[in-house]
Amino acid sequence: MSNLNNRTLSLKRTFNAPIKLVWEAWSQPEHIAQWWGPKGMETKIIEHNFNEGGTWKYAMLMPDGNEFIADGIYTEIVAFKKIISSANFKPMTEGVEIQALFEEDGDKTNFTFNVVHATKEYCQQQEKMGFMNGWGSVFDRLGAFVDISDKK
Repeated sequence: MSNLNNRTLSLKRTFNAPIKLVWEAWSQPEHIAQWWGPKGMETKIIEHNFNEGGTWKYAMLMPDGNEFIADGIYTEIVAFKKIISSANFKPMTEGVEIQALFEEDGDKTNFTFNVVHATKEYCQQQEKMGFMNGWGSVFDRLGAFVDISDKK
């Protein structure tokens, strides 16, 4: 196994929302459907078994009518701290591990998202394919979804 650092892509965000809200956005299917996927895509939750060993499967509907399937198995869940899962985003990405890490910061939440790839080469290829923009857009949506400053 090569060094984790050269196989991991990371994004960090600070969400203007308490950790409980951000956690709920990640753990409840009716919330996940509101922000999962890049801007302009609708997400259908097919399976959501939120427990260790549980499976998840989401279909993202593209504007052209095609479906893009994402699925995985939860390997570790620590309430308000981390959600770790295997993940496939076929046909673009397969066999990665995704890590959502949450840290309370007063009424804000510091969030780190890691995607661990099997090899350094695969990691570099995924980065070139637009990892930062793609996931960045997803987390922009999540940030807007949980932001408490614009909720009346």
